[in-house]
Amino acid sequence: MIDHMGFAVSDYKRAKAFYAKALAPLGYGLIMEVPADVPPSGAAAAGFGENGKPDFWIGGEGKLAHPLHVAIVAKTRDAVDAFYKAAMAAGARDNGAPGIRPHYHANYYGAFVLDHDGHNIEAVCHTPE
Repeated sequence: MIDHMGFAVSDYKRAKAFYAKALAPLGYGLIMEVPADVPPSGAAAAGFGENGKPDFWIGGEGKLAHPLHVAIVAKTRDAVDAFYKAAMAAGARDNGAPGIRPHYHANYYGAFVLDHDGHNIEAVCHTPE
């Protein structure tokens, strides 16, 4: 089981604002921020999550050589739709509008967006309706 994950972004302030807006419909918020003078990397970091537990981290070390894919569980299909709308409004690029992805399984309802660094961020609901 993964406790948390993190990745570098090219523009920390822009990414922090983007994720605050895009993840809000999934119940995620900014839980903690580590100032640049604390980690050995010398870059600030922001931890997002729910219920006081940051499990999705971004750091200002600079853009990664290759984009990554992160999928966050949504409790409902409406939350997937809301994530997609919020992410697009916050500057994401479409990488797959909300909908059923039957090639994964019959109830796989997901939406995919690309953040400012090209990372493929997904919200997915596995329950029917």
